[in-house]
Amino acid sequence: MKIPEVLLIQVTHAPGMLSKVLGAVAEVGLVIDDLSMISRTQNKTIWELTIELNKESLDDLISKINALPHAEVLGMSDRVFDLHRGGKIDNKSRLEISSLQVLRDIYTPGVARVCLAIQANPALALQYTGIANTVAIVTNGTAILGLGNIGPVAGMPVMEGKAALFNYLAGLSGVPILLESKDPDEIVKVVKAIAPTFGAIQLEDIAAPECFEVEQRLQAELNIPVLHDDQHGTAVVALAAILAASRQVGKNIADATIGQIGLGAAGLGITRLLLKYGVKAVYGTDLNLAAITHLETMGGHGTSLPELMAKADIVIATTGVKGLIKPEWVRKGQMIFALSNPEPEIEPALALELGAAFAADGKNVNNVQAFPGLFRGALNAGATKFTDEMLVAAAESIAAHTKEHQLVPNPLDKEIHRDIAEAVYEAARISGAVPNHGKHLEFGL
Repeated sequence: MKIPEVLLIQVTHAPGMLSKVLGAVAEVGLVIDDLSMISRTQNKTIWELTIELNKESLDDLISKINALPHAEVLGMSDRVFDLHRGGKIDNKSRLEISSLQVLRDIYTPGVARVCLAIQANPALALQYTGIANTVAIVTNGTAILGLGNIGPVAGMPVMEGKAALFNYLAGLSGVPILLESKDPDEIVKVVKAIAPTFGAIQLEDIAAPECFEVEQRLQAELNIPVLHDDQHGTAVVALAAILAASRQVGKNIADATIGQIGLGAAGLGITRLLLKYGVKAVYGTDLNLAAITHLETMGGHGTSLPELMAKADIVIATTGVKGLIKPEWVRKGQMIFALSNPEPEIEPALALELGAAFAADGKNVNNVQAFPGLFRGALNAGATKFTDEMLVAAAESIAAHTKEHQLVPNPLDKEIHRDIAEAVYEAARISGAVPNHGKHLEFGL
């Protein structure tokens, strides 16, 4: 498995020296993710080189660089670990507790007045607590990224990353909840018990098929929005990327034949949303026959992998299997979205070289484009659920912000997330997600 590594490389400060190092990277067949200068003396420069590779490639690269007369690998940088040290999130007061009177107002005895008001009218909790601005990020660690069942504690850095993005991009407080259970009954019971703390629930990295039951039951039994992000966040961004790419080549996706490789949580979520959007021909393949049956009950068609590649104008892959798509299967003009992280079913550069009109992997098409605005819009609207109309509105908003020759817009542009939230808010109000049309809470954005 390729993972990002950060090398510290000392290079003689002279014309052409750095290019020789970059040439060594190319000889090993690697692509640079980032290159930054760390320090410089009169005749030496230390560079920080970020690159995705496996151990064999790493050893080969270090050997080639150290063989150069004017370069040396000093070691590995701890930049990624440094960013994680102590955790990526914290819980801070929004108020400056600057006097004893403020203390008495926000805690005892003043807080009693607010408690009694909420007891008399529970809806006031949306105004006078942080509940309506707080999202639970719930995982049991059974399907973490492309790493699989590594457990909830090992998955905590992912949950903290989600929480950090919720806060930065949408002004929401995301709270990781780690569950030591694979039993759907127990997961549902625990989440229901803690649900009063939160305005919404995001289910994250829970393996199929348990994830489907857990989400369906919580959606039925809670009156706050519940979303399994691996299904629906991924589906929203995939639909957005397909809409943007199709627009650039003048294709109407409703008339296209779309193939989904892998019918786990993400794959079935994508096919479901495509069918809801109006795509008429959706084919899917998976080693699990029950998953194909599930697809067919939704209106899709099961097929084999080679047949799917032969039929589909647009191919989406979410299997987690590196190199699954054989080069000889790629047809000229296809759009290929190999979305598995950290290693795709086919490298986008190779797919383009073989004639694909568009190609992308999970590093470019990532659900960070969707989940902040989805939850911000739902909470602002006072929605009690997510509807298909809300998911489609988010996808169309993302696609509308995608510039020519892009597949998705800049994921760190807060204005785009604001617009996505507004689109989701409007869709919530007209699609039955908001009792009595709710109240625009105006949190965060």
